[in-house]
Amino acid sequence: MTTIAKLLKYDFAKGSLSLFDSNGNQTYFENSDGYWSKREYNSNGKETYYENSDGYWVKSEYNSNGNRTYYENSEGYWYKFEFDSNGKETYSEDSKGTIIDNRPKPNCGGKTVTVDGIEYELKAKEIT
Repeated sequence: MTTIAKLLKYDFAKGSLSLFDSNGNQTYFENSDGYWSKREYNSNGKETYYENSDGYWVKSEYNSNGNRTYYENSEGYWYKFEFDSNGKETYSEDSKGTIIDNRPKPNCGGKTVTVDGIEYELKAKEIT
């Protein structure tokens, strides 16, 4: 594979090669051993993609508040998160089957049930 350093005929006597975007984020790195890595960023400067010459990669997604909502890597591991309007994590799930669900549950107050012909109005019980 032809690397960027080879295309540029880069002299590694000067050190490793690093390229940066206009925001100062490192987008490419290569050393004299042929190891390289590349990165992509979203408009908020969050890393959305990473890949290296060993074949390892990572993808990430973020919400408008900058919270990571999805992560996936080349080893098959992934996780996803949900957040409330205050940025508090309310839900997470991963590829190992772990689920943490702290999302608000609907209130049963005001609903009615009929038992033996008698209607009862449900009221949420306060937990103390």
